[in-house]
Amino acid sequence: MLLDITHLEKVYPNGSYALKGVSLSVEQGEFLVVIGLSGSGKSTLLRCINRLHEPTSGSIHFEGEDITHITGKALRSYRRQIGMVFQHFNLIKRHSVLENVIAGRLGSLPVLQSLWGKFPSHIRDEAMEKLAIVGLADKATSRADALSGGQQQRVAIARTLMQKPKILLADEPVASLDPATSHSVMQYLERMNKEYGTTVICNLHFLSLVRQYASRVVALKAGEMMFEGSPHEIDRAWFSRIYGEEAVEVEIE
Repeated sequence: MLLDITHLEKVYPNGSYALKGVSLSVEQGEFLVVIGLSGSGKSTLLRCINRLHEPTSGSIHFEGEDITHITGKALRSYRRQIGMVFQHFNLIKRHSVLENVIAGRLGSLPVLQSLWGKFPSHIRDEAMEKLAIVGLADKATSRADALSGGQQQRVAIARTLMQKPKILLADEPVASLDPATSHSVMQYLERMNKEYGTTVICNLHFLSLVRQYASRVVALKAGEMMFEGSPHEIDRAWFSRIYGEEAVEVEIE
C-alpha cells in the first residue's frame, strides 16, 4: 500500500469541518479520481496529503511511514516525492518555459545553484526531454505567459515529471480549460500513470472524464466519503446522491 489515510479530519479555525473521518487506501500505480461538489473537501484532501494543510486529527501513512505531522527536513524529503498540478498552473509567468520545468528539480539542487539559476547541462537536457514528452520542446524559450491555458498546464505536468514523483496530485487540472483541451491534458496524466508508473490522485468534476481515465473513484460530500468503487458504477441514482437531485451531468466529448 502506497498511501493509507485513516479517520482524517480537517477543522478550520472558524469551526467548519472540511473533512470528517475520511479513510482511504491508495495502491501503487492507481489512477484514483476524487469527485464531489465544490466545497465537498476534495482540494482539502489533496492539501492534507501533500501537507499544505495540517490535518486536525487522523493519520496519513506513506510507504508505511507516518507523515501526518512531520516537519523540517522530513517534510521536505516527503514533498520531493509528491508532485502537484494545480487548476491555475502556478507557473512563473515572466520566466521561460524551460526555466519553469527546471523548477521541478529545485528541491534537490544546491541552494546557490538554484538562486543563481545556473544549471548543469544534464538538468537542462532532462528538462528538454520532459518538454518533448508533453509536446512542447519547441516552446522552451517562450515566456510561460505567452502559452495557451492548455499548453501552460502541460508545462506544469512536465515540471512535475522533473520531480520523478511517486504520487501525482492533480487538483481540478482541467477546470480552467476548454473541453477540447481537457482530454489532451488528461492524456498526459494518463501517460505518467501508465508509462512511468506514477500513482495519480486527481480531483475532477466531469464524470465523462472520470469514466475514461480513472481506475477507481471516491466521492466526497460535505467532507465525508460517500462512495468508493468503479467509475462505471456511478449511475443516475448515485449521481443524484452525490451532486443533488437537480444536478445535470455535463459530458466532455
